[in-house]
Amino acid sequence: MFLPKVQKRGDSMKTILNTPIALKLSACIGLSEHELEILGQLLKQSRKIRVGQDLVQQGETNQAAFILMSGWVCSYKIQADGTRQIVDFQIPGDFLGVRSVLFHTSDHNIEPVTEVEVCEILIPRLLDTFAQHPRLAMALLWALSRDEAMVVEHLVNIGRRNPAERMAHFLLELSARLSLIGAGSKTGFTCPLTQPLLADALGLSAVHVNRVLRQLREVGMATFRDGQVVFDNYDRLVAFADFDSSYLDQAGPLLT
Repeated sequence: MFLPKVQKRGDSMKTILNTPIALKLSACIGLSEHELEILGQLLKQSRKIRVGQDLVQQGETNQAAFILMSGWVCSYKIQADGTRQIVDFQIPGDFLGVRSVLFHTSDHNIEPVTEVEVCEILIPRLLDTFAQHPRLAMALLWALSRDEAMVVEHLVNIGRRNPAERMAHFLLELSARLSLIGAGSKTGFTCPLTQPLLADALGLSAVHVNRVLRQLREVGMATFRDGQVVFDNYDRLVAFADFDSSYLDQAGPLLT
């Protein structure tokens, strides 16, 4: 007689702990077993979104936020002349659309870069969870504050760094963010971004992006080819970009 395999509680907790969102929030708080259980309840309902199908559209009134479980998305704004400015890329473990929910109307679009899996959380459920579990609310506040710090750094990147420094800093930031969920290191990371996407994020033309990537490769600092970023000389790239990862605040949990 066949009996279905029952997942033990300890195995279930370990599974939740290894999700990108738990790995990310663990940089803020030491998640207890009960908090992992609550987080697991938020992750029960998931769905996949194809490339080209916007998750959030500018001007929408949203009643839900999302947790990105897999894949990459970009947040962007469309200008009156049709040009696009990508504000940021989101990776697994990131919250999506929280500000749009709190502001009632979305001020930007969110579009999948790859096929993604997201968990949708209706705002009453989200607020109720954080009201009952203030440490999880603290972790969300940390995550949103970290996102704001990144936007500030992106402003400095576009306004004050030359194109090669801009690209180097951006790739190093992505590596640091991905390392938090076990997907990046000082040797490099897998990256699905195209040169047009990089251009829209860094305020460059696609031709200029190609030229800058070639420059970084030819001087032996970084190579971006076939969806893979390789740091040929990580320490030299850090010095070149004047990259200080302290604004990402991921050295260890604030609360144990």
